[in-house]
Amino acid sequence: MSINFDKERFMHRHNGPDEKQESEMLSAIGASSIDELIGQTIPKGIRLQDQIDLDEPMSEYRFLEEFRDLANKNKIYESYIGMGYHDTLTPNVILRNVLENPGWYTAYTPYQAEIAQGRLEALINFQTMVSDLTGRELANASLLDEGTSAAEAMSMLYSMRRGAKRKKAHTFFVSELCHPQTIDVVQGRAEPLDIEVVVGDHKELDVTDEELFGILLQYPTTDGTVEDYSDLIAACEENNVQSVVAADLLSLTLLTPPGEMGADVVVGSTQRFGVPMGYGGPHAAYFATREKYKRKIPGRIIGVTQDTEENPVYRMALQTREQHIRREKATSNICTAQVLLAVIAGFYAVYHGPKGLRRIAERIHGLAKIMDKGLERLGYEVANDLYFDTLKVKLENDNQKEKLRQKALDHKLNLRYFDESAVGIAFDEVKDLDHVRELLSIFASLNENGEEVDVSKLSESVEVDYPEKLTRTSDYLQHPVFNLYHSEHEMLRYLKKLENKDLSLVHSMISLGSCTMKLNATSEMIPLTWPEFGKLHPFAPEEQAEGYHELFDKLEHQLAAITGFPAVSLQPNSGAQGEFSGLMTIRAYHKHRREGHRNVTIVPDSAHGTNPASAVMAGMDVVVTECDEHGNIDLDDLREKVAANKEKLAALMVTYPSTHGVFEEDIKEICQVIHDNGGLVYMDGANMNAQVGLTSPAEIGADVCHLNLHKTFCIPHGGGGPGMGPIAATKDLAPFLPGNPVKKTGGEHAIKSISAAPWGSASILSISYAYIKMMGAEGLTKVSEIAILNANYLKERLQDHYSILYTGKNGRTAHEFIVDLRPFRQSANIEAVDIAKRLMDYGFHAPTMSWPVPGTIMIEPTESETKEELDRFCEAMISIREEIKEIEEGQVDPENNVLKQAPHTMRVAMGDNWDRPYSREKAIFPLDYLRFNKFWPAVSRVDDAYGDRNLMCNCVPIDAYSEGQEPAAVD
Repeated sequence: MSINFDKERFMHRHNGPDEKQESEMLSAIGASSIDELIGQTIPKGIRLQDQIDLDEPMSEYRFLEEFRDLANKNKIYESYIGMGYHDTLTPNVILRNVLENPGWYTAYTPYQAEIAQGRLEALINFQTMVSDLTGRELANASLLDEGTSAAEAMSMLYSMRRGAKRKKAHTFFVSELCHPQTIDVVQGRAEPLDIEVVVGDHKELDVTDEELFGILLQYPTTDGTVEDYSDLIAACEENNVQSVVAADLLSLTLLTPPGEMGADVVVGSTQRFGVPMGYGGPHAAYFATREKYKRKIPGRIIGVTQDTEENPVYRMALQTREQHIRREKATSNICTAQVLLAVIAGFYAVYHGPKGLRRIAERIHGLAKIMDKGLERLGYEVANDLYFDTLKVKLENDNQKEKLRQKALDHKLNLRYFDESAVGIAFDEVKDLDHVRELLSIFASLNENGEEVDVSKLSESVEVDYPEKLTRTSDYLQHPVFNLYHSEHEMLRYLKKLENKDLSLVHSMISLGSCTMKLNATSEMIPLTWPEFGKLHPFAPEEQAEGYHELFDKLEHQLAAITGFPAVSLQPNSGAQGEFSGLMTIRAYHKHRREGHRNVTIVPDSAHGTNPASAVMAGMDVVVTECDEHGNIDLDDLREKVAANKEKLAALMVTYPSTHGVFEEDIKEICQVIHDNGGLVYMDGANMNAQVGLTSPAEIGADVCHLNLHKTFCIPHGGGGPGMGPIAATKDLAPFLPGNPVKKTGGEHAIKSISAAPWGSASILSISYAYIKMMGAEGLTKVSEIAILNANYLKERLQDHYSILYTGKNGRTAHEFIVDLRPFRQSANIEAVDIAKRLMDYGFHAPTMSWPVPGTIMIEPTESETKEELDRFCEAMISIREEIKEIEEGQVDPENNVLKQAPHTMRVAMGDNWDRPYSREKAIFPLDYLRFNKFWPAVSRVDDAYGDRNLMCNCVPIDAYSEGQEPAAVD
């Protein structure tokens, strides 16, 4: 027998079914081959004729070898640039057990609270940390970055104008001492909303201006100065002007928090709480505000409620998916948060505690003070009287600045060089006294009479001595969770305890329609924590990031080949940001052509809620077009809506395959109708996992699309983030792709920044690049084929037990399908939520619930699941159908049954008092496999209504627990 010398292919590791399973599934659905199935599923007129133009696939071993060479092209210099990004130390216990642990990074957004108590507790720790440090009562569970957090604050305050301000006030003031990237993001978000952003000196601001509704300040300022804003904020309050302060969170362990100065909103980044710089991201931003704004705060809030056992438990509160409910009336399009990074930042605070955080802050501040004193002895003038970690040093002239730049580079140091003759030096927790010595020696060498400074002696007299009004006196992080786990052993156990409460892809398939919970391969994740990618500052000189830029170029080529579009922007750092970017690019295109009056976007009524919300954020008027009885866009209705808005038509937003899981036959005609009437087509890339290699956005006639790299391209969901949403576009739209004020990105007529960092969450782009590189064109095409096969196999097995809502003309579905559960409301008093909770007892996370059709579930198995896992899921669904049948036939109580009481915790199942009209065995072991591999929900069914009536979004106080009851947030 001959020997096969080919290297093992990654495709066979990524895709679940082998050839035998594939054949069995094809037989089950009545297709003779994959080609026949795809032919029955995707319209012939949009099929690609050629293979995608990608490199030959690589083995995992070979890829990591090559990628190590690319990583080595990045040069790691000591960074003193600051501007909101700082080197940090990720505690190893958190690095290994959270950031590198698939139990944490493969979990889904915690909509199903009963199997997400670990993440929810970690996030409420984060919220408590932010609330305590900022001095504001309410914090959300993270935003994308500091710039977008500031922009969200502006939008929120704008929507809350009252009285005379409601009609007159359209001006938002931004201090010129804010970070430049933040100013740019705010300006970009303001323009389509007709908000005038005025950038200037906050000391000269006239707060009595009737057109002024809000202000944004930086604390400390971008050049490092600590300012007392209390009088300005008080004056604003007197004149019905609301205030936002972007604050360095670590500095607030020493400085009076903005909330205590009266700021209405405090925003910023938690990056320096143990999250690597990563050339710009991902990082968790924070947003804290007054409790009375709880129904206006953007993003997600984690709150406390109780379960049916009356135990305190956590869940997502209030506007869990606000944009899906309010759609075009939503004030924000936020869908992806930065959960994994918020979890890390919160654990960083738990591990260090209040005293540890203060020690870190004092040490950093002390280094800055020693540097200040040393520079004074060398004859230099520091511009800041008061500072935390950053000094602005005045220089004689630009010639001296250039000499300093060269000497610093010779020492492998990056400083911040201002436009004037000045340099910024920002310290962080990685720096020590030797770094101060090195810097002072460089400054000394610029002067002919430079003398050596005794740093050790200077360090003996340094202390924290802010003026009384700027000195923090209030306590913070007093809850036991921040004071119990400071030894590694205890921290390790705490992390593991929380991990054990959460269901993730390490346990079972998560068949969420539209969310594509697929394998995040270890080989894709390994480079993520390499220092060559983690330690680079986003504004470091580009010649130090040669590896990153080679990665960007190659990934842009890959995504261009996949989409059929020539131009790509990697900047948007979530799918919703990608939507906004695409529409802003279309808006800029129309304005450039002197057709700025085109401001109507048509959105199907089945679209993601972020679609209409993004359109409104981009300054568009939304017109909804209907779908027909088959779930397709109603062409007649579309033509009618287009004709009525022909002169103002800007765009159509369309998801393909459709949100109903079908490849619409008329998609090319739909796009042509829009083009014939002067509009452009934006394609939502949420369902690209059924397209890649088989068709493309360009092939169907779209003009721009975003790509959810955290869906189709294997960046893990991380419990609700990070994500990336790059956009790809035609050559006509290329000149308008997003720019950045610090680093050149985008086209000739670039729109303002969408994200704070030039290339968004740059470090996680390596994951998608690795996936595409190891799969190659053949592998990616196979992924789409198997995703469609797996979905059709599930549909085939379930359709005799449940009603399937939509299919294509040949009875096929795309990569997902909708199961109609509405009949059970009448026949058995069973809702979709009851089935979702019962699935937990079978060890599964529920599919997407009640969207896009209320009372349904949308199932997407992905290509990564084997036939064995698909069958296990089917057996669970069929078993649940039998349980519903028992209710329908009157065999069991319609109010007290396994579905209504689900999920069943270990405490309930093993308790002494079992008074339910069904057996314990039926409750916890409905199928035999559960006897040997049981995932236990951490809590009983959560009472959402109770939590919204009694909103509490910080760690639970100890006195909330009865005797013998375990606190939800502490041991």
